[in-house]
Amino acid sequence: MAVAAARGPDPPVPHARPGADGEVVVQLSDELLADGLADLRWLLRDALLAGARRLVVDLTGVRQLSSTAVASFLWAHRSCRARGGAVVLRGVNRRTQDLLDRTGLWRVLEVEEPGGRSAR
Repeated sequence: MAVAAARGPDPPVPHARPGADGEVVVQLSDELLADGLADLRWLLRDALLAGARRLVVDLTGVRQLSSTAVASFLWAHRSCRARGGAVVLRGVNRRTQDLLDRTGLWRVLEVEEPGGRSAR
């Protein structure tokens, strides 16, 4: 199930429920992240409360991630791991990949290859 982040006065609330595989896709954009991380946290929280085990975060529309955005992914990762799932980053650009490599987070967060498979 895919969830697109919309801008507005209220936090975006995904109406998607996890599919049979427990997967929810959250699509992010630079505009969403520029407004602050409250919207991102709501998206991740609501997906987890809906029962997601595997959270796919689509970063195709994101040029640069802040450290607090990465911290939000790690928070979601702990919840997903407790359910036997994971957080998967899709559409990772070179800058984000470098960040993951420098911090060692490539060992923690899964990165989906362009073909749709996880790199780990």
